[in-house]
Amino acid sequence: MIAAIPLMIFPLIIYNAMIFGPFEAAGTAWLSTQVLSLNMISGARWMMEYSDLLIVIALVLLFVEILKATRSGGWSVVDHLLSAIVFVAFLVEFLLVREAATDVFFILTVIAFIDLIAGFSVSIKSAGRDVSIGL
Repeated sequence: MIAAIPLMIFPLIIYNAMIFGPFEAAGTAWLSTQVLSLNMISGARWMMEYSDLLIVIALVLLFVEILKATRSGGWSVVDHLLSAIVFVAFLVEFLLVREAATDVFFILTVIAFIDLIAGFSVSIKSAGRDVSIGL
């Protein structure tokens, strides 16, 4: 049952917690707060902000979701349904909530959409391999 929880809900929760939670006064300013800074061998200075980190986390979770889509079973239908609900939540929030009208939230919405489409595509493709028609 826990494996059916769509992992893309975590970036949604993190974003909303930062916008509407105890850090509400900061608004979307936290997105541009620096998390990491490294001096590269080339002499350039590479910086990572919270917005970049959130996108990286979402991409890693997308990879895990695609791996989850390769398994078959009764929970895979529930997983796809919940992924669709998470995508709809992203889309509705992006369209209706002022604080979610950012490029970062749009990218997270696209990642949730790719999760939804990839999950269905991978499941259909792997289900087609499971069916063998003998003559």
